[in-house]
Amino acid sequence: MLIIMGLESPREDINKVKEKIIEFSCTPHEIPGSSKLAIGITGATHLLKEEDFQMMHSVQEVVRVSKKFKLVSRQMKSNDTIIDFGGPTVGGKELFIIAGPCSVENREQTFEIAGQLKEMGINFFRAGAYKPRSSPYTFQGLKEKGLEILDEVKQKFGLKIVTEVMNSQSLQSVCEVADIIQIGARNMQNYSLLEEIGATQKPVLLKRGMSATVEDLLLSAEYIAAQSNYNIILCERGIRTFETSTRNTLDLNAVPVIKQWSHLPVIVDPSHGVGIWDKVPQMSLAAIACGADGLMIEVHNDPENALSDGYQSLTPKKFKELLNKLNELAPIVNKEMKLYENANSL
Repeated sequence: MLIIMGLESPREDINKVKEKIIEFSCTPHEIPGSSKLAIGITGATHLLKEEDFQMMHSVQEVVRVSKKFKLVSRQMKSNDTIIDFGGPTVGGKELFIIAGPCSVENREQTFEIAGQLKEMGINFFRAGAYKPRSSPYTFQGLKEKGLEILDEVKQKFGLKIVTEVMNSQSLQSVCEVADIIQIGARNMQNYSLLEEIGATQKPVLLKRGMSATVEDLLLSAEYIAAQSNYNIILCERGIRTFETSTRNTLDLNAVPVIKQWSHLPVIVDPSHGVGIWDKVPQMSLAAIACGADGLMIEVHNDPENALSDGYQSLTPKKFKELLNKLNELAPIVNKEMKLYENANSL
């Protein structure tokens, strides 16, 4: 259920609505929009009646939300959520770009890539300190040492850090360094971890699971939003199908579907989506053309010797070429490449 009120509603009226919701052992969630204030309700909402709220002061409308996911649904909030990182944003007109290597391999490699990306105007640097891998015998990341290197990158280059959390044990350490906590495909339905991450109130990048439907992805986002954390970025990264010519099947159909069903921003990871570096630029352009708010792209200075996912990584030179193409495409789809304003050489 959703209670619609005016943005200028007196706090006393808002609190009375919330108190009545709590009386029914349900939980209220304030979600300000551009012109309305929505109070979402989670819990045993079947016990509530519309008339219980319709006559309360400042209440404009009472709506039943039909989707299983409530707080992240477009019914709950009609306008797009825009997450502001103190300048750069995601979910609005700005084209949101995250770039960096799959893994932190050593200090020299990480600093070299970070420095080149900074020169291109990139604000968000991705690299894994903890790496969940299909095989237990492959490189698992530098862990705590990797986080230390990422913290050095943050301090030296002023980049915002995007890195993955694997479990509850590493959550606090990751939170101390990360500006955006990444939840990988393998953990998309780790619901207890999602609740813990939601409670941190940190921005979250939630990747779609390898065999997850769009509804599965949005229900996972709901676990985070239920902790009153709405700073969620959804990520399409390819799903597992019968096709074997690429690493995964990049499901770009999901982007407009998510945009219709949810107010949350959605980006695409073409690197994991196709798994082949020379296909990444084409799928990046396609992702933006179909309505994605941004991209996450793997960039490595020496892909042939990368410890993980080298074959899907672009070199800095190839990445710069892609940025130039994105700059041409952006105005066609009503987006802006603001990172160019900070670039030293493009």
